[in-house]
Amino acid sequence: MSDVSGLAKGAGQFTASRFAIVGYLPSYAAVLYVTALLAARTRTGRIDPGRALDRLHGLSAAELAVLAVIALLVAAFLQPLQLPLVRLLEGYWPRGTGALARIAVKGQERARRRLALDAEVPPDPAETERQRALVAAWQLGRRYPPGPVPLLPTGLGNALRAGEASAGSAYGADAVPWWPRLYPVLGDRMRAVVDDRRNQLDLACRLSVTAGFTGLLSVILLIRSGWWLTSAGVLLALAWVAYRGAVSAALGYAEALSAAFDLHRFDVLTALHLQLPADPAAEVTLNRRLSRFWSQGVPLTGVPYVHEPAAPGEDAD
Repeated sequence: MSDVSGLAKGAGQFTASRFAIVGYLPSYAAVLYVTALLAARTRTGRIDPGRALDRLHGLSAAELAVLAVIALLVAAFLQPLQLPLVRLLEGYWPRGTGALARIAVKGQERARRRLALDAEVPPDPAETERQRALVAAWQLGRRYPPGPVPLLPTGLGNALRAGEASAGSAYGADAVPWWPRLYPVLGDRMRAVVDDRRNQLDLACRLSVTAGFTGLLSVILLIRSGWWLTSAGVLLALAWVAYRGAVSAALGYAEALSAAFDLHRFDVLTALHLQLPADPAAEVTLNRRLSRFWSQGVPLTGVPYVHEPAAPGEDAD
C-alpha cells in the first residue's frame, strides 16, 4: 500500500511540476493528435474517423506507454530550447529575415503611435475622455518600452522589453543585470508569484509554437482530405490565441518583476554586505553603480560595506 501511495504522490508531483505543465502536456497533446491523424488516413489520403477510433481503441498498454515515452522525449528535447522559442516569439529572428523584421517593426511603431494619440488629453476634457486617455497612457507604458529603447518586431517582445525597462528603473536599478541577483533573495510568497507568472508565459509560448508547428504538419497530412483540412486552420488559430495569451502573460510577469524590485531590492544590498542608502537619491546612485559594475565591469570604489561582528569565541579581524 505504501508503494502505491508513494507512486501516486510521485505522479502528483510530476503533473504539478513546471516540466509537466510547460513541456510535457503540450507535447503529449500534439503527439496524440498526429497519431490520430495517421491512424485515420486511408490509402487515398482521406480521413476516416471510425478507422482512427478502431485503431486507437485497440492500442495495448505497451503501445500507449510508447506514445507517452515519445511525448516525453519530445518534451525533453524541447526543454533546453524553451528560452530560444520565447526569444523567437519576442522577435529575435535569425539572419536573413531583416526585411520582414523591419516591416514588423513599422507595424509596431504604427500601433504605438495610435495608442500615444489615444493617451493625449484634449483641452477641457470630459471625465470619460480623461479616463480613456489615462487608460491608454497606462497601456502605452506597459506594452511599449520608452522612446530611446528600440522596438522589437512583435508585441510580446515589446511587452517584455517594456517590463525590463520599467522594473527597478525608479530606483536606478537595471533589471537585466539585477534580476539574477534579486531572484535568489526573494521571499517565498513573492517567488511563488513570479514563478507562476513565468510559468503562464512559458506555457502560452510553448502552446503557440506547438500548435503552430502541428497545424503546419497537419496541412501536409490533410492536403487531400477535403473539409478535414479546416482542422489545421483551427490549430493555427489556436496558435494565434495562445500567442495573444503570451502577450497578456508577459504583462503580468512584468508587474511581478516590478513588485519584486519594490519589496526586495534592499535584500540584495544586505546580502552583499553593503550599507543601505540613507535617502532615495543615494539609493539611485548606488544602484546605478551596481548596474554598471554587473553589466560593464566598472569597479566599485568607495562603497561602504557592513561587516558582521565576529561570532562568539572568534577573534575579530
